[in-house]
Amino acid sequence: MAELATIARPYAEALFKSSKSDLNGTSQWLDALAAVAGNAQLLQFADNPKVGNAQVYDVISDVVRVQLPASGQNFLRTVIENGRLAALPGIAQQFRDMKNAQSGSSDATVYSAFPIAAEQLASVAQVLERRFGRKLNLSVQEDASLIGGIRVVVGDEVLDTSVKARLEQMKVALTA
Repeated sequence: MAELATIARPYAEALFKSSKSDLNGTSQWLDALAAVAGNAQLLQFADNPKVGNAQVYDVISDVVRVQLPASGQNFLRTVIENGRLAALPGIAQQFRDMKNAQSGSSDATVYSAFPIAAEQLASVAQVLERRFGRKLNLSVQEDASLIGGIRVVVGDEVLDTSVKARLEQMKVALTA
């Protein structure tokens, strides 16, 4: 995995430098490309020696859910021609990291046992931003195994206030 990160870095840096004027737009189409490129069947198709670069480009551009600007189309062609399609998720992650570093924010994933309403998420975001001391870009994922409460992951920091975590704490305390 470190090899893909090493391969991805120059692509992410070049894309970041060339898209300073529209980082959010670039991030959107890059994330869409990364989601498509993360598919194992697509990577297997792209690695087939009988399939040309144009065919791979056509499949990806048909499947991706966003309209690619000219710079996005050129970027995708370059990645395909250089055989770096597997590195696209890493490129997207490193691009997001650079974008967040510039804006002073971080990506955060909130795991919840139940759906969170927009107004509740806004109040949770305020509390979490105070707790972590920076602006957070929240995404929510449901995880029924939590039973209740939330689990927040910001980079390598984890804040777990779920019922599952408290039950685990009680179990450790009772068996110690």
